[in-house]
Amino acid sequence: MKNFNDLKKDIYSIDGRGYKAYKSLEGQYDFNKYILSIDHVQGDPFAAPSKVRIIMDQRVSKIPKELFNKYHKKVAVQDFLTRAFYRNINAYTRRVYGSGKSGLILISKCPQEILDRTAIIINEKEIQVRIEVGFPARGRSVLARELEKILYDFLPLIIDNSIIYENIDKESLMNRVRLVEDQAHIRNELSRKGLISFVANGSILPRESGVSTKPLKDGKKFVSPQSLEVTFNLPNRGEIKGMGIRCGVSLIVGGGYHGKSTLLRALELGVYNHIEGDGREFVITDDTALKVRAEDGRVIHKDDISLFINNLPNGKDTKSFCSENASGSTSQAANIVEGIESGTNLFLIDEDTSATNFMIRDDVMQSLVSREKEPITPFIEVVRPLYEKKGISTIIVVGSSGDFFDVADTVIQMDAYEPNDVTKKAKELSTGKILARVQDKDVKIKFNRVIRKGSIERGPKGVKIKTLGIDGLDINKEKIELRAVEQIVDHEQVTSIGHIMKWAEENIVNGKLDIVEVVDEILKTIKSRGLISFSGNGNLAMPRKQEIMSAFNRYRKLKLQEV
Repeated sequence: MKNFNDLKKDIYSIDGRGYKAYKSLEGQYDFNKYILSIDHVQGDPFAAPSKVRIIMDQRVSKIPKELFNKYHKKVAVQDFLTRAFYRNINAYTRRVYGSGKSGLILISKCPQEILDRTAIIINEKEIQVRIEVGFPARGRSVLARELEKILYDFLPLIIDNSIIYENIDKESLMNRVRLVEDQAHIRNELSRKGLISFVANGSILPRESGVSTKPLKDGKKFVSPQSLEVTFNLPNRGEIKGMGIRCGVSLIVGGGYHGKSTLLRALELGVYNHIEGDGREFVITDDTALKVRAEDGRVIHKDDISLFINNLPNGKDTKSFCSENASGSTSQAANIVEGIESGTNLFLIDEDTSATNFMIRDDVMQSLVSREKEPITPFIEVVRPLYEKKGISTIIVVGSSGDFFDVADTVIQMDAYEPNDVTKKAKELSTGKILARVQDKDVKIKFNRVIRKGSIERGPKGVKIKTLGIDGLDINKEKIELRAVEQIVDHEQVTSIGHIMKWAEENIVNGKLDIVEVVDEILKTIKSRGLISFSGNGNLAMPRKQEIMSAFNRYRKLKLQEV
């Protein structure tokens, strides 16, 4: 291995030469405190920046082992250090001369959610940091002095103040770890208390704006109705109280703009832990919870949607239903069925983003159009059996139909962002007619969709994956639309899904495993080898099982067979 003086000589030896001369710098260099690994050099100053790693021995970093001796604590520490590195890039870098992406230093930009990611990985032996660096150029010629500034002036300052324990904010790091310990405690206790979600008193649910995830300044603090209040005794914070939403069927009702969808959005993102100051630190939801909606135009691959749709006039098979351009009702039926297949314990549904004819059909319409003439069994007739027969709870935002009162266990009314327990009043108003329709209804769904080899074909340059923000990805220019998969919060989760699907095709898919078995094998590999095993040189963030399966299900070239 070369040392830092060798690198400096190598840099100056190519000064002024064509940009491709930078390729000769790939390799590892000993900088005493750390190893600088130049893993991939961009081919052009306007291309994606070069991939660089910093590898530091724990004897130098000295992050106490007890801070990351459990999975959730390790994720918390890695997240904290990544955010510190990001801030220090902005604090210590100065203007670097050059064209294109010259002088850029990039690391993952973390959202409000705390995710397992590969930007910084810590273990008992070392810390690895993955960054991108724009190697400077004048036009397309090497600018040695400018690269020297980055690697010898700026980067050492950033590293010293981001990952060496004696230089970082120790109290803030400790507070982050304690926060995540408390969040994990609540999440582990939910089922024992018969809860599916928890919202702490004092939480701030409204956001700054429709495009911001930061809390609304002076936003109204959440206070649980007395009848729904529960208490947790946390390992660090001590006693905490808030609203517990019990397993079963829960409704969120209220007038427009009173906070119904705001509460639901907080619950759906409660599958992740949040950083301090977010306002939703102690909004904790069962981490298998799945937000579902209508999704006109999505592809459907051999889903058994017969629980909801039967006896189509064209005679199409709904036990193995396929569509290249699904309607609102069939797409929502498929989303529910695929959610059950993914192992969710909780569905989250907003009436405003649902297909009306999928959700409900009232008695007046049933009198005009008889059950025999209507192929759709509305969700209102299935939601109760879903819980009683499958143990799957549902939380629904309802604004227009009181028929749902019949099947609800809990009804929460939002009034100017204040929750009120109106279950008793709602039950007094319910007619009971819906319950009569669903008496003894069973929930039978067939899951036997085996993935065939060859869904993802290698092109002349291999498999090309392109991330389209959080809304989708391209695999060999075939777009997977993920806009309706609303619990994705980071584009690096989408990048992970692309690499995971490619890896599965090359290593797991064999024409014998169904979708669930394939994804379970993926998750088993990640648990044993880490998400980093899928990354190559890029930075990834961990998606949930539900999002991985959602991507497989929306891939139009997916090849399935029934068994």
